[in-house]
Amino acid sequence: MSDYCPLLWPEEPTPEKYKNCRECGLDKHGSRMIWGEGNPNAPILILLDNPGAREDREGNPFVCGTRQTLQQAAKEAGIPDEDLYVTYILKRKPVRAYDKDDVRRTCMMHLNDQLSVKKPEFIFCLGNVAVQSFFQDSEVDVKKLHGKFHKVNGFRTTASYHPLAVRRRPNLWPIFIKDWKYLADNYRIH
Repeated sequence: MSDYCPLLWPEEPTPEKYKNCRECGLDKHGSRMIWGEGNPNAPILILLDNPGAREDREGNPFVCGTRQTLQQAAKEAGIPDEDLYVTYILKRKPVRAYDKDDVRRTCMMHLNDQLSVKKPEFIFCLGNVAVQSFFQDSEVDVKKLHGKFHKVNGFRTTASYHPLAVRRRPNLWPIFIKDWKYLADNYRIH
């Protein structure tokens, strides 16, 4: 990975009707709801498991490692930031143990509402949690799904590794970039 200076992507405000959602119980974790970031009208929706840290201990916004990796990969693949929107299965960052299956199932209603409004041209699932939640299949994984498109709930969908996995295991970077370039090539001819 090269030296890359990331930018803060603008955060999309959470719709009023969801701001005080308590259905999954993550509101008790003390983290705020993050609806998404980037261009809300972008043709490519990147789907991650949950938001990462957004502010440092002093409350100053910063670009976390996940966003740095996403932005760097998009740049290398030639996809401009304005063509990307990032959202999450869980809209709050979990900070302690929780019933993962139940919470993910509950939080999918937010994502489904989001998708019905946004109608992205492509969905790019990053990491097994996003893949298994979106594909609604606990047996699928990135290794089986990356490098090709799948039709999921009417959306052209592809997958790759989670950016944090790529940061921890640099040997995944070439595969990650190849998946981004695959998305870019298909996105350009669509």
